[in-house]
Amino acid sequence: MSLNIKNERVHQLAKEAARVTGKSQTGAIEEALERLLRDYGADPVRAEATRKVDAVRRIVAEYQADPGRSNPGLMTIEDLFDESTGLPR
Repeated sequence: MSLNIKNERVHQLAKEAARVTGKSQTGAIEEALERLLRDYGADPVRAEATRKVDAVRRIVAEYQADPGRSNPGLMTIEDLFDESTGLPR
């Protein structure tokens, strides 16, 4: 993951933003880009939260349609994970 900005003005803006905010240059740029995206109606933080909530809703809908009756082996939260690796099945 790399970003090589070859623009002296942008470098100076990043340094000034870091100085004013007390953040690193990367932190200041991250905040500025998140604000820019929100201003354009594309909030990346909200989009990620929405993706996670949608995934949970799909899981809940599947469970409500069949609350473990067709696969009684899934009765506890531990049943969702592989015993040897700890990873999701």
